[in-house]
Amino acid sequence: MQIFEGTILAGESFEPVRGELVVEDGRIAAVDEVQTASADIIVPAFVNAHTHLGDSVAKGAAVGLSLEEAVAPPDSLKHRELAAADRAELVTAMRRTLRYMGRTGTAACLDFRENGPSGARSLRDAAEPTDVDPFIFGSGDPSVLDVADGYGASGANDDEFSQERATADERGVPFAIHAGEPDATDIHPALDLEPDLLVHMVHAEQEHLDRVTEHSVPVAVCPRANTVLDVGRPPIRELLDHTTVALGTDNVMLNAPSMFREMAFTAKQFDVSDREVLRMATAAGAEIAGLDCGVIEPGRRAAFTVLDGDSDNLVGAADVDPVHAVVRRATGLDVKEVVL
Repeated sequence: MQIFEGTILAGESFEPVRGELVVEDGRIAAVDEVQTASADIIVPAFVNAHTHLGDSVAKGAAVGLSLEEAVAPPDSLKHRELAAADRAELVTAMRRTLRYMGRTGTAACLDFRENGPSGARSLRDAAEPTDVDPFIFGSGDPSVLDVADGYGASGANDDEFSQERATADERGVPFAIHAGEPDATDIHPALDLEPDLLVHMVHAEQEHLDRVTEHSVPVAVCPRANTVLDVGRPPIRELLDHTTVALGTDNVMLNAPSMFREMAFTAKQFDVSDREVLRMATAAGAEIAGLDCGVIEPGRRAAFTVLDGDSDNLVGAADVDPVHAVVRRATGLDVKEVVL
């Protein structure tokens, strides 16, 4: 049995509980309100709802490039870098990114993995010695679903994905697709595929939001990446009013996969509450992928981060509003311990 003391952001609403969190056999046994002198803040582990971990071989390479030049298939800089990387280099680079994610409180990520079955196997191998669990959306031939957890399509304007969608349905695994990143023209075609997850939706309009609500399709947004690529700002407030919205960091070559940075940017740039942002970074992604994490409550997997509320950065702020402090101020330097 392990006991962690401090301010626990517990349950679906992240209400601060001053007390102790009890862990037994890898699961949360109790969250009890007791007297404690600890300044620690205990936060659910993050679920990064959209990553491209293969880009770990090309950090910083796309600075100043447009969306088309940086990441569009099949001839962008990203795809040239992936083609040039040998397997050992790729696995090592992805593993180092996963280690960074684990150290900064991320338990899982929903990764769009390029290069078919071999790409998915490379990510499995990269993750094996780490504590972070990638939920792999494979690409290419539908046979990738022999290895991957779901299928991840680049976009409805790039190709025709009806066979991949049908195979995912037959296998009982999710089908995800990018939509509305450069413009709105691929949103309706993406929705026609009845996806289980839409990514980006930067240019979503009311007609698209109505369909998202009708079919209860969750959305992963990546506001920092959208800003770097200068494609616009996702309508996060409107999306939240219509469906489940989760937060992702997108391409590793564009931004560090830090959920602290993504939360702070989102909270400061969009019409969203701190609690909504924290849910986007934790419970929402877990819910989309069916993962047993993202919420601190008895019976759940023990997956959480202990922040030092008395750090030089957080001291004082955590006493005023711990959720605000976590979302808008905390960084990886404030992490005291990660339990995954």
